[in-house]
Parts: sequence; C-alpha cells; structure tokens
Amino acid sequence: EYKWLKDQIKSRKEVGEAYLKSIKPILEETLRKDGIEAKIVYRAKHLLSIWKKLLRRDMDFDRIRDLVAIRIIVNNIDECYKALGILHKVWKPVPGHIKDFIALPKTNGYQSLHTYVFGPGRKTVSVQIRTVAMDEEAEYGIAAHWFYEAEGKRAITKKMDEKKFAWVRQLQEWQKEHAGKDHTDTLSALKIDFFKDRIFVFTPKGDVIDLPDGASPIDFAYNVHSEIGDKMSGAKVNNKMVQFSHKLKSGDSVEILTRKNKKPTPDWLDYAKTSIARGHIRSYLRKEGLLEPPKKLQLMLEVTVSAEDRIGLLKDYSEVFAKLGISILDVKIDNKNKSYPKTIFRFPPKQSINNAKILTSLKQIKGVEDVIIKEIKQ
Repeated sequence: EYKWLKDQIKSRKEVGEAYLKSIKPILEETLRKDGIEAKIVYRAKHLLSIWKKLLRRDMDFDRIRDLVAIRIIVNNIDECYKALGILHKVWKPVPGHIKDFIALPKTNGYQSLHTYVFGPGRKTVSVQIRTVAMDEEAEYGIAAHWFYEAEGKRAITKKMDEKKFAWVRQLQEWQKEHAGKDHTDTLSALKIDFFKDRIFVFTPKGDVIDLPDGASPIDFAYNVHSEIGDKMSGAKVNNKMVQFSHKLKSGDSVEILTRKNKKPTPDWLDYAKTSIARGHIRSYLRKEGLLEPPKKLQLMLEVTVSAEDRIGLLKDYSEVFAKLGISILDVKIDNKNKSYPKTIFRFPPKQSINNAKILTSLKQIKGVEDVIIKEIKQ
C-alpha cells in the first residue's frame, strides 16, 4: 500500500508543483501591487495525511484537492485578511471552503486562513495564509513562542492578541452608539454575537465580513453600513436571489440590493441576529411608532393541586375559589399521572386573602394530596 500510494502521488505531485510554480509569480506581483510583500511557498501533503484523506474519500485521488498547496506568509494579521480579499478578487473562491482559524484557532492553538480558489485553467488551488509567527508555531509548536520573545518580537504577539479581542472594541463602539437608549434586546443579542460560532462571508469585491453563525442577509447588510441595511430590498447569495430569512454559511458571496424608498419592517427582527442589525431596526421602528412597547409583566399566583381523580373534582375546586372571591384567569391539567392528575390555576393575588387560607381551603377537598403555591410573572 505504501508503494502504491507513493507511485500514485509522484506523477500528480510533479504536475501540481509545475502548475503552482507557474502561478506563484502572478500571485506575488498581485500582492506587491497592493503593498503586501509576501513569502509564497508551495508544498506537498505528507503521505500519512494523504492516506487519511483517501480513506475518507473512497480511495479516490480526484477528490483530494490539496495534494499540493500554496502557503502565503505575511507580516501581520491585517495583511492576512487583506491578502485573502486580494486573492478572491483575482481568483474566484470555492463557496463553502473558507475557514478562519485566526479568529477561531484550533484547540491546539493552530492559526491560519484556509481557502480554495479556482486558479488559471479553472484548476482548484488550496491556499493557506498566515503570519511568520503562525507559520513558525505550526511548524515547531509552542517552542516558537520562546523564539519570538527571545528575538524581541513581542509586537507580533501583541498584534495577535489585539485581533483575538477585536470583539471587545465592537462592544465598546456599540455601547457608545446606543448610550441612553432602550437596551431591552441587548443581552440576548450580545450572547449571540460573541459566544456563538462565527462565519466568514464575502462582499462582491472580496472583502471578508465576520458574522455569528445563523446570521441572515439583513445582518450582512447592516454590518456593511446602516444605510444599506435600512434600504435593503433583496439579497443575492452566490449569485442567486434568496429570502431575508436565508441563513448564511462561511464562504458565501453576498450582494445586497437596495431601493431608495425601502424601509425596515417589524418582521425584519425575526431574521436579524446581530446586535448591530437589531439595534438599527428597533431604532427606526421606534421612531416611526411601529415598535410595540414591551409588555409589562403582571404578578400572578400559580396554584398546583394534585388529587385523586374522581367525578366532581373540578366542581369542588371551582366552589372553593368562588367562596374565596378569586377569579381564575387560566387553568391547565397535567395528566402524566392519570390516577393523580395535577390541576394548575393562575390568578391575580388578592391582598385580603393570604396563601395559607388558599392552601387550607384546597386541602379540605376530598382526595387532595398536595398543594403548591408560587408567585410568577406573565
């Protein structure tokens, strides 16, 4: 099997390396024009990695796209994302095959941007983009940290930390923008933004937009600019029209269509996931009087009575509440235990009647085994 694998790889590797060698100068020149001096290398996957992939691909070599891959090494994290955008302008990305291990490192600390693009001749090319520090760590592990500190390159680590905690700055900006405003939706929105998995989608120009998993085109539009969000009339994902409720996936290319007279509507809140989008939508709806004020929760008593089932039981309950002068607003029956069903009553509390009196009156009913009273808000 080892010899077979080695023979199969040899010819494919030679063809792949020749192809990458031909496109390397094109890529170098393109990046240089945009002010990025990058080191570009190409390498073949290790035999063990190829073997593992073959096992997952039914031993079909044609299904392995990264037998040979390009690695772009740049100076800092900002250049990583800039290089990714430039790359996608030159060669179209393969939808759904972009991974950001910089914003979301692997559990072993590995960081890099991964993408597949359609290169010259429509051939699929696997590309990794990373900083020098990330490349050293990927090659040499944690020892790379000691090397950089010894060499006095703490600035690299600082830059990486700044990128990792970029969401803190986003939170600060959001707080400044919404200072003194209604924050009813804030907490749940922030939980969605900063503690769920992230996706990375692209503008038609190839710029990367970072959104929470489950985000919609509405979230994308407001992330680009509030005016684009407010005037959004439609959206295209990978050149296909989609609904406002469409869930975006990493690698999607998103185009927002706008109209001058278009304005947000209340149903947009059903599809918007990010605090930025929800904040702008709620602000507009509130200004136009289209946002319903939050309902004030009413204090209620919930009484749960467990009793042996019999004919006339509900009649006895009704008589007790009538004598106490209590108007029942809601009744539910829990029949999980058919012999001893639970009846749940809800009603506003009365100052003239304490809970002890309700408890005593209900326990006098034949067959009642347990009574639980608690305060709730609804």
